[in-house]
Amino acid sequence: MSYRRFSDCSVSERLLYTLFIGLLSTGYAFAMVLIFISVAPEDGKPSISAADISLKYYGNRSGTRLEQALTGTMKPNRTHEEYLVMAKWIHDSSPEARYTTEVKPILDEKCIFCHNQHSGMPIPDLTTYENVKSLVKIDTGESMGSLVRVSHIHMFGLGMVFYLLGRIFVLTEIPVLLKRVVVVTPFAAIALDIGSWWFTKFSPHFFAWTVLLSGAAMGFSFAFQAGVSVYQMWICKNQRERRREYGSGEYTRRGEG
Repeated sequence: MSYRRFSDCSVSERLLYTLFIGLLSTGYAFAMVLIFISVAPEDGKPSISAADISLKYYGNRSGTRLEQALTGTMKPNRTHEEYLVMAKWIHDSSPEARYTTEVKPILDEKCIFCHNQHSGMPIPDLTTYENVKSLVKIDTGESMGSLVRVSHIHMFGLGMVFYLLGRIFVLTEIPVLLKRVVVVTPFAAIALDIGSWWFTKFSPHFFAWTVLLSGAAMGFSFAFQAGVSVYQMWICKNQRERRREYGSGEYTRRGEG
């Protein structure tokens, strides 16, 4: 059976594939930026680490969710004086009277623009005392409901991204075993990454590292598939001559890759 390769594609097809890869790459880059700005500040340091992953999914069992946000992701958005006011309110049993006079003005000025029920973002609504009070509890990380929601979104979204990218990548001419490994890697990494979110919630130390490693494997596979595909479409010449150089085997037969 004969299979198509990039050398058989018209210029229009290659333009379509290249523009689609460019669009996917831009979206993937924005996703990495989002991960960096939302996860990296968890431990108060500017880089992503296993500690950030642990704090996000396992939580900081020595403090409340609100305190963790104030010293982590939200630290750039508040002053030290505002932090002291809110921390004192938290440790004074969070009375409603002082919430109205001391805490609510800070939230209205610094937080409500994003933290409201109409924002469409997966972040807490801080518009009412009851909602804020619910965050003044021991931080146990992401809730089960949040994990279920984010897990299914990522499985569908990333699965479709790597399926479509893989459909283009299989048109490349590289050693068959390498191609198969690269095609399988992102799907294995997605399963390991999302599964490790759940395990990190109960055993943070080991599985936080698997989240980082699986994410790195996913990114490497994306870059390899996108880069090799574009290279062979536009830069690598004389594909048919190169195919003949392999002699007998799957390349000569133009077999499945």
